[in-house]
Amino acid sequence: MDEMTPHRRRRTLGLAAVALSSAALVGLAVGMEPRESIGATDSAAAAPVHAWPGYADLVEQVMPSVVGISAKREINRELAGMPGEGSPEQFGMPFDEDDPDAEMFKRFMERFFGDQGFRMPGPRGPEGPQMPHGFQAPVAAGSGFIVSEDGLIVTNNHVIDGATEVTVKLNDGHELEATLVGRDPDTDLALLKVETDRDLQPVTFADASKVRVGDPVVAIGSPFGLGGTVTAGIVSADNRSIGAGRYDDFLQIDAPINRGNSGGPTFNLAGEVVGVNTMIHSPSGGNVGIGFAIPSDLAQRIIDDLSDDGMVERGWLGVYIQGVDEDLAAGFGLDEAEGALVSKVTPDSPAAEAGIQQGDVIVEYAGRDVEDVRDLTRAVADTSPDEVAKVVLWRNGERTTLDVEIGQMPMDEEQVAALDATDEGTPRLGLALARITPEARERLQLEADVQGVVVTDVMPGSPAAEKGIRQGDVIVEANRTPVEAPEAVVKAVKAAAEKGEEAILLLVKRDGQDRFVAVPIERA
Repeated sequence: MDEMTPHRRRRTLGLAAVALSSAALVGLAVGMEPRESIGATDSAAAAPVHAWPGYADLVEQVMPSVVGISAKREINRELAGMPGEGSPEQFGMPFDEDDPDAEMFKRFMERFFGDQGFRMPGPRGPEGPQMPHGFQAPVAAGSGFIVSEDGLIVTNNHVIDGATEVTVKLNDGHELEATLVGRDPDTDLALLKVETDRDLQPVTFADASKVRVGDPVVAIGSPFGLGGTVTAGIVSADNRSIGAGRYDDFLQIDAPINRGNSGGPTFNLAGEVVGVNTMIHSPSGGNVGIGFAIPSDLAQRIIDDLSDDGMVERGWLGVYIQGVDEDLAAGFGLDEAEGALVSKVTPDSPAAEAGIQQGDVIVEYAGRDVEDVRDLTRAVADTSPDEVAKVVLWRNGERTTLDVEIGQMPMDEEQVAALDATDEGTPRLGLALARITPEARERLQLEADVQGVVVTDVMPGSPAAEKGIRQGDVIVEANRTPVEAPEAVVKAVKAAAEKGEEAILLLVKRDGQDRFVAVPIERA
């Protein structure tokens, strides 16, 4: 037989492969065992075939720990330039108010669309789509999971941010009103609390150091408010930096997650939480297989801090830093482009007191190599205030080691739930406060001589909320004493409570006008 050319050989092999596949299919079609098509031995055919059990047992185990979150947000009609409740404009009426058909049209709209009016997209303005007259902000839907038997629940901060009422829906359909224990915008985590006599099943967290790329995972949440939805995939990548802020470190997963999955858990096959679903990458707004979850180790640290006193305590070095690229590395005489370059040192900070200088490159912190800015940011944040850390610098072509006593992140750099403590008997008002920064002064249009603290958040249903205090207000005095820091307000509230006073008198500035507000003191 003539020798086949390479081309003919490949074609023949290809045809043989097709023929084999076809033979196998024919064998199956007429009821023959597949082994007869491929010459399998009798012993191999006799071996039992074990079907993959799937995720059903895992889901049944962990589903009771997952909850749905509903966050209601109110619209201030006056500030939004909207008409009052029940006005013809609320329903987008094509009639004048005095038109005899107006009342009929209104009743029609109420019957079929409820008292919120006909929800159609409103006119477009310079900011994009605007809400039509009478449109009430929809209830935001998210997810969460139980972390303690006494009712602590984790979700994303962006799910409950700005909410006036938060409802938790358990897996059995029972709904509970939730209160805010604390939140951390930097990591997008929030901790809620519900009161119930029902048995709650808390999750178990995975050891983050054992989570590997390629591990199978299951995500559970309430996409689009549907509740109890399970999807599966793998850990696609770890240590992802996506420009989300100072603590930018995510697991990337390809288990389908969508709007409403935010705050829900991602489990490994042992039923342990490996991450908190927080965002997706999607040009269309739907799932494209790229989701991001907060790693379990970071989530646990934040949850522990929030459950303790409603605040996250972080270490503070007091430097502005930037990455080191190849050109900068060459300019500073470094062999590799790594480390964190100090671009500025904050006066009177731990770094300044220890002798760190502008132009230093931090290459090691507390015994750990600093490869990039994220490494240093996370390491310092995880350091307890007053702890001494060894910092290795690259300065003038040499390595220098300094001992730095780490401070506590200043309150003007960290949103503080100062008067929202959870310890029994602790007085609270339900406020989150911060110092007046130059940015806040400009945003709120405050005069240069205005001193006080800014209200950054108000807990729904709290004494402060019931008295009308809102985000953006400036507290100038507490019990007729000027205040310039959140700690001063905390001190004043505690002092009033110790004296047996039922309320504290606050002088509040809003839109340039001062008014006194007596806020009842509540004990958690």
